[in-house]
Amino acid sequence: MDFTRGRVKLYMQIKVMTFNIQHGRDFIKRDINLPMMADVIRNQQADIIGLNEVRGKGAHVDYQEQAQIIGEDLGFYYYFGKAIDLPQGPYGNALVSRFPLTEMETILIPDPEIKDEKVLCYETRCIIKAKIVELNLTVLISHFGLAQSEQRNATRTLIEELKKIEGPCIFMGDLNMTPEDEKIKQIEEYLTDVSVKLKGNKLSFPSVNPERKIDYIFGNEFIEIVRAEIPEIVASDHFPHTAIVRIKDKK
Repeated sequence: MDFTRGRVKLYMQIKVMTFNIQHGRDFIKRDINLPMMADVIRNQQADIIGLNEVRGKGAHVDYQEQAQIIGEDLGFYYYFGKAIDLPQGPYGNALVSRFPLTEMETILIPDPEIKDEKVLCYETRCIIKAKIVELNLTVLISHFGLAQSEQRNATRTLIEELKKIEGPCIFMGDLNMTPEDEKIKQIEEYLTDVSVKLKGNKLSFPSVNPERKIDYIFGNEFIEIVRAEIPEIVASDHFPHTAIVRIKDKK
């Protein structure tokens, strides 16, 4: 973290990460390996992490409090946002943070009224919204659906939330859209994609022979992007995506 000497705090520098962990499944060995996912976060020295495809505690033995397990492994704070109840247990996203979390909420994204697109599945999605008071930062995390109609609803819901936020804000997650998508352009009317600072690998999925970028980190006008990276780490079926940012003083 960086501070000026004197009365006015100019910025704080942190590292953020978005990581679709596919419920902790090792992409090579195919078993659930939450310590591996925690090690990826630890080795990247991330401070604030958005996780997608996270399980909660359910009837099935493999449905445990994954956000809690990863958070406690790191010694971090954590919050699980349930998007849907599957027969085996709850499923959704999570926020893991070095800093205390407040005002945590799970905002459900409306399902499309008509489901007539040829996609693998339709699935209720959500947005996690939380405040990190120590940084004067609002964090949003989501995992958008596969259907165009799901993505349109998610984009509208996100923008509605962004309009309510006055100070520094970071949004991240697996959006299932490539950078050329018109809906990404709509988000960019409010936020800046950290990919403007990417110099190396620019693809995030799949983690073996990657074909496209569908994982994102965005910041608003109070976020200065220092560096961005998509490390080629094969743990989940997605590469993690990281960024070092400075949080500007709203004043």
